[in-house]
Amino acid sequence: MSKKGFSLIEILVVMFLLGLIGTAIATFSNDIFSLSRILNRDLSSQQEVRIALKQISAELRSSSLSSTGSYAIAEASSTSLTFYSDIDDDGSKERLRYFLQNSVLKRGVLKPSGNPLSYNPASETVSDLVRGVYATSSPIFSYYNSQYDGATSPLTQPVTTTVVRLIKVAVTVDGDLAEPPAPFTLTTQISLRNMKDNL
Repeated sequence: MSKKGFSLIEILVVMFLLGLIGTAIATFSNDIFSLSRILNRDLSSQQEVRIALKQISAELRSSSLSSTGSYAIAEASSTSLTFYSDIDDDGSKERLRYFLQNSVLKRGVLKPSGNPLSYNPASETVSDLVRGVYATSSPIFSYYNSQYDGATSPLTQPVTTTVVRLIKVAVTVDGDLAEPPAPFTLTTQISLRNMKDNL
C-alpha cells in the first residue's frame, strides 16, 4: 500500500520557489509603478513649462508703454523680467513680473490704481507657474537688440531695456535630481511687436 501526498522537503521546495516568483513579480510591479510615476511627473512638468512659455510669449508680444507712461520693459535680468501689457483687454496695462524664486518660476500681476494711476507693489498678486526649475549657468531670460541675426550674442547685464527687441526664454526643469530622466529645457523666443524699429 503506497502513501499519497507530499513530503516535507517537497513542500519546502515549492514554498521557496513560490516565494522567489512572488518576489520577482513584486519587484517588477514596483519598477513598473515607479517608472510610470517618473514618466507622469516628467510629462506633467513639460506641459507646465509649455503652458507657461505660451503665456509669457502672448503677453510679451503685446507689451507696450505702461498706463503711467513708463517704458514697456521695466526690468530685465537673467532670472526675472518685468514689463507692461494689457492682459485683460480693459484698456489699462498691467505690470507683469516673471521671476525665479526657490526653484519656482512665478508670475506677479499688478493692476494700476488710484488717481493719478500708479503701480503699488503691495497690491501684486503672485502665482506659481513652473515648479522644479533647475538652476543652470544659462540664463532664463536673454535679451537681444534689433541687430539679432540668429547667431548674435545676447546683450550683457545690466541690460538697457530700451534697446531690447527680442527675448529668449529658456526654462530647465527637473522634478527630482536623484531620479532619471535628466533635466530638460524648453525654449522660445519672442519678438516685441510694439517696439519694432526696422519697419
